[in-house]
Amino acid sequence: MNSNAKKYLIAYYSRRGENYFNGSITDLKVGNTEVVAGMIQNITGGDLFHIETVKAYPKGYTETTNVAKDELRADARPELTGRVTNMDDYDVIFLGYPNWWGTMPMPVFTFLESYDFSWKTIIPFCTHEGSGLGRSEQDIRKACSKAKVLSGVAIRGGSSASSQSLVSEWIDKLNIS
Repeated sequence: MNSNAKKYLIAYYSRRGENYFNGSITDLKVGNTEVVAGMIQNITGGDLFHIETVKAYPKGYTETTNVAKDELRADARPELTGRVTNMDDYDVIFLGYPNWWGTMPMPVFTFLESYDFSWKTIIPFCTHEGSGLGRSEQDIRKACSKAKVLSGVAIRGGSSASSQSLVSEWIDKLNIS
């Protein structure tokens, strides 16, 4: 891929620790979405930005899903620990997240509402354990109405580590270079 033509950012939210993985709760040293973000970086040469919250989610998987459901119901915007200081430099933003309750985790909404994405290209990718992209692409289009949002890819979390060829094929089909 010719990464000199455009500048890529891979912004992602990923959860380490207890996660639902291939049908059971497993302690992950690296979150599924972070694994895929690294693959995208290797292909595009883009810069990584980890979306992180000031207030950490609970360590337990079930407790985290309960907090996530409450945040979704409240339309919460959790505070983030950092910002992309040079967002204007990026043409294409790969946006990664796990599917929580049919859409993105609320910190990803905070991220999207923190910048002007007018005239940028946003390309979603998510990890899940059966729910695909849910309504996240529509939510991104709503939050970033002046951005071009391309079709995303949904990768089963339990298969994230072995999804290199799927990710490569998806990026090739996007024809973004």
